[in-house]
Amino acid sequence: MPANDAAIRVEPGRPVPLGVEEGQDGFNFAVFSRHAGRIELLIFDEADSESPVAAFDLQSAAHRTGDVWHAFVTGLRYGQAYAYRVWGPWAPEHGHRFDSSRILIDPRALAVVLPQEVGPARPPAADERTRTLSGGRALLIDRRFDWQGTTPARTPWSDTVIYETHVRGLTMHPSSNVAHPGTFLGLVEKIPYFLELGVTALELMPVQAFDDLRALRVDPASGVPLRNFWGYDTVAFFAPHGTYSTRGAPGAEVREFKTMVRELHRNGIEVILDIVLSHTAEGGEAGPLFNFRGFDNAIYYMLQEDKAAYRNYSGCGNTFNCNHPVVREFIIDCLRYWVADMHVDGFRFDLASILGRDEQGRLVSNPPLLERIADDPILRHVKLIAEAWDMGGAYQVGSFPGQRWAEWNAHFRDDVRRFWRGDAGMTGALAKRLCGSADLYQHHGKEPVNSVNFAACHDGFTLRDVVSYAHKHNWENGENGLDGTNDDSSANYGFEGVTCDAKIQQIRLRQSKNMLAVLLFSRGVPMLLGGDEFCRTQNGNNNPYCQDNILSWYDWRLLERNREMHRFVCELIALRKRHPVLSRDAFYTDAEIEWFGAAGEAPDWNGPARAFGCVIKPAGTAGIQEPAATLCLLVNGASAPVEFTLPPAPAARWRMAVDTGRVAPGEIWPADDKVPVPDDARHGLAELSLALLLSA
Repeated sequence: MPANDAAIRVEPGRPVPLGVEEGQDGFNFAVFSRHAGRIELLIFDEADSESPVAAFDLQSAAHRTGDVWHAFVTGLRYGQAYAYRVWGPWAPEHGHRFDSSRILIDPRALAVVLPQEVGPARPPAADERTRTLSGGRALLIDRRFDWQGTTPARTPWSDTVIYETHVRGLTMHPSSNVAHPGTFLGLVEKIPYFLELGVTALELMPVQAFDDLRALRVDPASGVPLRNFWGYDTVAFFAPHGTYSTRGAPGAEVREFKTMVRELHRNGIEVILDIVLSHTAEGGEAGPLFNFRGFDNAIYYMLQEDKAAYRNYSGCGNTFNCNHPVVREFIIDCLRYWVADMHVDGFRFDLASILGRDEQGRLVSNPPLLERIADDPILRHVKLIAEAWDMGGAYQVGSFPGQRWAEWNAHFRDDVRRFWRGDAGMTGALAKRLCGSADLYQHHGKEPVNSVNFAACHDGFTLRDVVSYAHKHNWENGENGLDGTNDDSSANYGFEGVTCDAKIQQIRLRQSKNMLAVLLFSRGVPMLLGGDEFCRTQNGNNNPYCQDNILSWYDWRLLERNREMHRFVCELIALRKRHPVLSRDAFYTDAEIEWFGAAGEAPDWNGPARAFGCVIKPAGTAGIQEPAATLCLLVNGASAPVEFTLPPAPAARWRMAVDTGRVAPGEIWPADDKVPVPDDARHGLAELSLALLLSA
């Protein structure tokens, strides 16, 4: 097809770099496909144009170098769109699923417009005229941006406090009072809030382009199709999600994402992306066709022995073939782009154990991709966090390959919840988590900062729901309540869900404070689930991946209703920062921490006693100016009050810092309040509470 616009011309172009690169007079296009027989580059005048203004056949030798198809096109402008058509065999028994009737999105597109409906790949039609040219489009964008001299904070791991949140969910509720709800710019408006809270990094749930309109199920009550809210099935790994922009000029999401990062960096806050490299949005054999399956299914995905079916270690229908050399380079280039061009500070890798599987799905001891990511010169200083398990049975918490990788420590979440719920035999487990989980990490040569600690995350209940529901309530997801975990290690304290009973409300608030205090007092890297600091609830739904509504949106009215909780969390974070002994990137030695039972005896780690304490001594470390305070932590997980015999205070007397058993505002004291304990020899602790005492 010749170009309708006489100014548009095509030349052979170059095979590198892959994707699109702007040149002096035009754009170079390069795309990989080993098994295609023919590729056509389509140029559209606008993103929503039905017909291309030009189509260039790249079949000739001048447009192919090895497995890369390329062209240089002049006469183009920003905002125009492009796509590809690919011809090749329909031979599922050999792993090939080419469909020339569909147009494909460049896997390396920097901005995309997704189609409203996407069907699966299918065998080629007998009559080529039946093709519809349906599919998504990639956009030509201006990559220039004024960073205004801002630079990454590069906060040390030991000083990092992470806030996990969802870009849309954070500000979509009308109560957020932002000018641009549900967007990157809406998040910028909340920067003063993050600074007040004291967090140092935002961990953003997926922001790479995903198909949020795909209706997998319907709401059982209304019949309305549910939306993909979380975004854990990526379409375009290099492109920010378009719905998170204010919908200005085509590709505005790129500029607005950069604006968000710039303003967060201006305020010393890092940006960590939750990135999903384990699988794609194309699903299983009957899943939609966006790009990878149509360009080279046999390369991009792990296939079963018969080649016709996918290995499914992700639970989402397919598994990205991460350790194939071509896919490995794709992943490295993607991470480099987000760091070098978009200025992000780190990544949390969803189902990261998949990144350590070979092409047959076997876990390998030294996975080439994980080594490459850790040692890549561009990625050398970014934060790397692994969700160290997958749906194929791998569980590598504490043993994920490589020293640079931090890990989501699910043992921390489970042990903290079970201790405070009253499960038997959890006293010793809680002490291990307070100390940085040396039992998991030390024998692998790792440090406490390899453990990302959390009491709640997007998977499962919010912290408020952990203390309000004994069972999940996922009926509105349309899966008959079968989705989501069946064990959140939660309790309702006498009533399932919302109640006006003041006694139940009091114990729920205290238990929330207990778990967050343990989180901020433990060595390792604390991660706070967004909204837990003001008691955000999902009404007992522990898997709201498809709930793009008030169930998932942050209701900021709760901030005013739960100021007590918010103040408590702000003071906890500030206290942690004042006492770096709590966050040092080394495990405690016997000289630094001394344990005792309530009466001063040796602790009963595995027995029925649920009260224990410890004295944490400041230990000087070269280059660290640390307060001279000694800390005394008291924990009572029993259902009755306990009187502790206090160890002698090393200086003057013990003074109060935290006591969750007391009524606010007397449950936590700011730094300038010097309130001595009533009795320097004994301290009574209410049931299900903890206290932190200081001596300086």
